[in-house]
Amino acid sequence: MRTSTKHRTTKETDIEISLTLEGGAVDVKSGSGFFDHMLTLFASHGGFGLTVKNVGDFDVDFHHSVEDIGIVLGEAFAEALQDKRGINRYGQFLLPMDEALVLVALDLSGRSFLAYDVPLRASRLTDEGDEQNPKVGYFDCELAEEFFLAFTRAANVTLHIKELSGKNTHHILEAVFKGFGRAMKEACTITGTTLPSTKGVL
Repeated sequence: MRTSTKHRTTKETDIEISLTLEGGAVDVKSGSGFFDHMLTLFASHGGFGLTVKNVGDFDVDFHHSVEDIGIVLGEAFAEALQDKRGINRYGQFLLPMDEALVLVALDLSGRSFLAYDVPLRASRLTDEGDEQNPKVGYFDCELAEEFFLAFTRAANVTLHIKELSGKNTHHILEAVFKGFGRAMKEACTITGTTLPSTKGVL
């Protein structure tokens, strides 16, 4: 079983994440109902066992929590993948969610890069939300990009996410996280016994 448990404490967040690539229970308590939903979708569609516990400075905003969860989750994947021997390495998925269509493609390359092309419109606004800063419930939708940026840096993953169509913000982000889970599942799957690199290292 490829597993990892990570605990990271700063003055802004206290996060514990347990990850099992071969599957298991999913229990996410990030501090945001919408982000819990997104991470649960990611883990469920990826077939990963995932528990997330976070205590953050929610009185400031949710930025630090999202970013730090991305860091810790990326570190957990990097550890659980071990030396990456036998993995498929590449993963891609084209995911429809009603009117939304999102492409996710990634490489467990050992090189950090994020291309995030996901324009959003606010489909449901709070008192603080507007068209320039859309929110779903009380989740700042721009934080999704911060999560993926933190994840790619910590996991050393090359990740491309592109919205091909969509109008409803919830649907678009749901397609993003589901597609991310499906692509990660494909990339993490053991398909051989050798390291999938002509360089001899990932």
